[in-house]
Amino acid sequence: TFYKIGMELLMTGQYFQLMDWLIAKDKKVFVDLKFFDVPETVGRTIARLSHTGATFATIHGNQLLMEKAAENKGDLKILAVTALTSLDRGDLDDLGFDCDVQDLVISRAKRAFEAGCDGVVSSGLEVPFLREYVDNKLIAVTPGIRPVANDDDQKRVVDVATAFKSGSDYIVVGRPIKNADDPYAAASNIQDIIKTCF
Repeated sequence: TFYKIGMELLMTGQYFQLMDWLIAKDKKVFVDLKFFDVPETVGRTIARLSHTGATFATIHGNQLLMEKAAENKGDLKILAVTALTSLDRGDLDDLGFDCDVQDLVISRAKRAFEAGCDGVVSSGLEVPFLREYVDNKLIAVTPGIRPVANDDDQKRVVDVATAFKSGSDYIVVGRPIKNADDPYAAASNIQDIIKTCF
């Protein structure tokens, strides 16, 4: 079990206290801040983060940025974001990308692997193509886990079972637990589904 801590928590002022507390309790921490800056700055940031005991950290940027992060990661595992699950083809057009989401994800995953990243963050819709066209050693972390019926801002979503059948190594489940009437029951239900996948 990982504890993913992201930007919303960062703004509370309690981010690093919680991270230290979780690590002290021997929990695995996934630092999801999608570091995107000048490559040298990201490299130095990852070097500092590598001494905290965190397990995963996300980055989002070009080849040199990924290389600098990989060079400075120590025991930290670096996950490169491929394409946010809130983006579809129309959003890519708006951002100036003249390609399908699948092609962008495969391209970014190949570059991440070549740069020395340990894995990628990818929708479960694209994970089968990562397994086919990139490398099975690449860790695939899948966010955007939703029930079949979904009406929030996530566009490229899959359910728990589909994510694992597609080849995902880990899933990220946030709002279906956080926004549930009974978060504990929602989390327990998801854990039960995961058990049926293995």
